[in-house]
Amino acid sequence: MTVLTDVPGPIDPPHRLLMGPGPVDAYPGVLRAMSARLVGQYDPFMTEAMTQTQALFRNVWSSTADACVLVDGTSRAGIEAAVLSLVRPGERVLVPIFGRFGHLLAEIAERAMAEVHTIETAWGQVFAPSAIEEAITRVRPTLLALVQGDTSTTMLQPLEEIGEICRRHGVLFYSDATASLGGNPFEADAWGLDAATAGLQKCLGGPSGSSPLVMSDRAVEVVRSRARIEAGIREEGDPVAVDFIRSNYLDVGMILDYWGPRRLNHHTEATSMLYAARECARVIALEGRDAVIARHALAGEAMLAGVRALGLTVFGDVAHKMSNVVAVEIPDGVPGDVARAALLTDFGIEIGTSFGPLHGRVWRIGTMGYNARQDAVVTTLAALEQVLRRFGFAAPAGGGVEAATDTYRGAA
Repeated sequence: MTVLTDVPGPIDPPHRLLMGPGPVDAYPGVLRAMSARLVGQYDPFMTEAMTQTQALFRNVWSSTADACVLVDGTSRAGIEAAVLSLVRPGERVLVPIFGRFGHLLAEIAERAMAEVHTIETAWGQVFAPSAIEEAITRVRPTLLALVQGDTSTTMLQPLEEIGEICRRHGVLFYSDATASLGGNPFEADAWGLDAATAGLQKCLGGPSGSSPLVMSDRAVEVVRSRARIEAGIREEGDPVAVDFIRSNYLDVGMILDYWGPRRLNHHTEATSMLYAARECARVIALEGRDAVIARHALAGEAMLAGVRALGLTVFGDVAHKMSNVVAVEIPDGVPGDVARAALLTDFGIEIGTSFGPLHGRVWRIGTMGYNARQDAVVTTLAALEQVLRRFGFAAPAGGGVEAATDTYRGAA
């Protein structure tokens, strides 16, 4: 029998201010909710909490859809659930790519055995609706998979016209709103979304580990029709047929049955994550969805003004930037990763680097969820100024803090 003699102490994370592209600090109420007592998955309290969570997230998504649930897993689990459940092998999927996470959607669609077509634009730009419609006309896909906010570039793809284009061409419309939901406008019904997924760890102000998902009636019918096809294949006993969803855990049809009135057993709901998601959505309902979006916009404006006042150059098309994250060019002569490490070690503040062509070229600074507030913005700017000056960059003394504070004063 092995006896562990070097038992680690209780978990005790260091104090951090998470001002990167996510994850961010959770709302205190979310952390408290996660420490609540566990109950059985069919306890009346549990099923009522699930029902409440659905109603709260309909408000977040701006949707009346019945199919409003949580997928247990990180935001990527929600993406896979949506794509796997909506696309059959060999069907065409169109993915417009303007950053790292468009490439992720394409990869997931390929793993779903779809015929994947992509269009690309330069990182730091977004697509005009006409470019997406041209590609839809040319490719004739079953599904358009489009990121709304891509944190790798900080760009926010306009979605308002895309749903109508998809309906006109008979295309399902899915959007990954992981980085944007809760901090930027999102109108699932009004914009004609057939499916959308997100995560808790950004503007929603919770931990990673639960993925909200919403689906239109049209998308649900696609999911149900695939379930009927699968049932027929199983009945016929065809051992080589692959014309059905390849995941049990991420089968949206089964998840909808679990969250529906019959509560058909599919998995054991992640209770503490359910509590967290419910509280994330409850915070938005209490403050007001529009007010939360406005708070993110103000924090983003203040951070944008602050980094510019420090003499930093902002990356990308600022007119299409997400409100909740900004990318700044790392000044010449400043060692990007070393400076980030100094900000974390000396000030307890985390900001992000980026991926692909932007790795080592930009820092990404977030203002989202619980951290979309004035004290978090000015604290970050004050610390960043000190780090920049340490590495020889002549940041104006107090310039970032003053510009951010002026932005808040102007909005008062």
